[in-house]
Amino acid sequence: MGMHDRCMPGIFLDVTGRKQAEEGHEVLAGEMSHRVKNLLAIATGLTHITSRSTSTTAEMAKELTQRLTALGRAHDLVRPLPGDQGSAALLGDLLSVLLAPYDDLGAFSGRIRVAVERMGVGENATTSLALVLHELATNSLKYGALSAGSGTLDITTASKGSQLELTWLERGGPQVKVPPDASGFGSKLVHRSVSKQLGGKIEYDWLPEGLIATLLLDRDKLAN
Repeated sequence: MGMHDRCMPGIFLDVTGRKQAEEGHEVLAGEMSHRVKNLLAIATGLTHITSRSTSTTAEMAKELTQRLTALGRAHDLVRPLPGDQGSAALLGDLLSVLLAPYDDLGAFSGRIRVAVERMGVGENATTSLALVLHELATNSLKYGALSAGSGTLDITTASKGSQLELTWLERGGPQVKVPPDASGFGSKLVHRSVSKQLGGKIEYDWLPEGLIATLLLDRDKLAN
């Protein structure tokens, strides 16, 4: 009995460690699943909007390749850079790169309009902001203005002292309904990125004529 009692703490710690590892793997698997589903949704949506604006298979292949290439450039911004690579990017340039895959090309370009304050965004903030913008764009491609040829997206900023208010305004798409996965992992990731990494908050206004997302961001955290 004494031997058994002495073994129990070690056994308990071993089981606890395995359980924590299993839970960690489940969280990671869930995150990967969500990211893969989002990328598939983006690819499907980009294929759909490309088919609307092209008339031949050659044109469609060329335009879709351009969109996917732009998506790759935007995706690079989501991955933290190793070491001390790169430098701060201008907010307007960053938004333009992130949203380029979703804009119409050629003669119909310009339905995504960016008019923001001229300010630098640091490497750490770039990753968080890119995640947030990808999530908003993916939802728009699924349910919102970017899912329709007539849809438009305007991104503007306003100064709120030590904070920056960034407004994501969708118009011209289908009548808005709250997405079924609005409380899912992606939205939790967005809220965590905005609150912890960017020192602010995000609010959604699901108006029938189009979503308005308002991000209140800390200027100092944006610059880092």
